[in-house]
Amino acid sequence: MKKQVLFSVFEFIIFLCFHFLFISLVIEAQTCDPSGTIPGTTPPPGQCNQDNNADCCVEDEVYTTYTCSPPVSDNTPATLTINSFQEGGDGGGASKCDNQYHSDDELVVALSTGWFNQSSRCNKFININVNGKSARALVVDECDSQEGCNDEHAYQPPCSNNIVDASKAVWTALGVPESEQGELDITWSDA
Repeated sequence: MKKQVLFSVFEFIIFLCFHFLFISLVIEAQTCDPSGTIPGTTPPPGQCNQDNNADCCVEDEVYTTYTCSPPVSDNTPATLTINSFQEGGDGGGASKCDNQYHSDDELVVALSTGWFNQSSRCNKFININVNGKSARALVVDECDSQEGCNDEHAYQPPCSNNIVDASKAVWTALGVPESEQGELDITWSDA
């Protein structure tokens, strides 16, 4: 009987070790570290569209890039930013999902590269929540976390890895006054 109890304690210790190792690997898999950097360049005159207070790249500034985003949950923390998806707007080119431009009156968003997930969220809806209000928006584009500071990206820096870049219509649906639109902590989930 004593051998069996000692063996059971030994098995329990082994179980705890494997359990700790498994949890460590899961936590490690959920981190999203920077994947690199890109150098800033001075935009040609008139080429950086600063509508909606968009940042322009700065010569000799170094910008962090990401290929991943934090894990998605039913309540994923993110930063909401404002973007114009219209032709000539600060969003740059046509939307990646449908190669079209979208009115600022449409409830549309772009997601950071990792969340965009190689277009797997294209033309799917997400729910955005803040201050007790919610909005349902269509994913139409990628907020590129890997590239920036070039013509294709309107000479703006790469997006951070936790961005939901939304049209004015989304901000309005969330009840955010125009004077406060720009950047806001939110949560989101797949609809």
